[in-house]
Amino acid sequence: MIDQIQIEDIKEIAVAAGAEVMAVYGTEFSVDVKEDKSPLTEADRRANAVIVEALERLYPEIPVISEETKAVDYSERKDWEYFWLVDPLDGTKEFVKRNGEFTVNIALVRSGVPVAGVVFQPVGEHLFWAVESKGAWKSTAGGEAVKLSGGEYFRDKSDVTVVASRSHMTDEVKQFVADLEAEGKTVEFLSAGSSLKICLVAEGVADVYPRLGPTMEWDTGAAHAIALEAGRKVIQHGTDSPLLYNKENLLNPFFIVE
Repeated sequence: MIDQIQIEDIKEIAVAAGAEVMAVYGTEFSVDVKEDKSPLTEADRRANAVIVEALERLYPEIPVISEETKAVDYSERKDWEYFWLVDPLDGTKEFVKRNGEFTVNIALVRSGVPVAGVVFQPVGEHLFWAVESKGAWKSTAGGEAVKLSGGEYFRDKSDVTVVASRSHMTDEVKQFVADLEAEGKTVEFLSAGSSLKICLVAEGVADVYPRLGPTMEWDTGAAHAIALEAGRKVIQHGTDSPLLYNKENLLNPFFIVE
């Protein structure tokens, strides 16, 4: 199945969704609040419509789970081998703040593992993508693609750059940083929004991303695929077990990108 996926198509879909996001970004848009208290805008809805329509047209045999589409009951999806995992606007809080740190995320998941992913940051036109066994890549504003290769494992370094969320700083993350400093490491702190944090580790700009707070599967799937192909790991906090997808509860456990 993965050999039939045209990553160029997925990149084009993400960019088209990004155009819908930017069409709203420059307006005086309204903000609704969903049942889980997270924000929702017209940009979320428009980007979701573009992505879901295109994926269903190009790959009708592969089901879709999207943040903005009612989740399929676990009894139906538990036996899926492949599915698309979509967040049409990751970082809605960043979008509302107009700080540019929001992304469009599209992942292909096989048997619980992300095997392809596209992350597009409309502001600045930064495009990240990866396909299993074909590497992870980044281009900016349509420029030449650069292959991503992660970097040295953070535990082996004396100077560590930790990336964390602008909107979700927790006491657990502060303790994570304090523990590194207690080991004698010099810690530099880098703040970023949305799935860009995982991409920064994949890119080698940051060494580690401790996500010690709640996320959903669609928040992480696409960037997770990119991190894996860049040679990084995404593991459940406190274990060596990888973060997995299509769980009965789509809420992620705490995790570390390293």
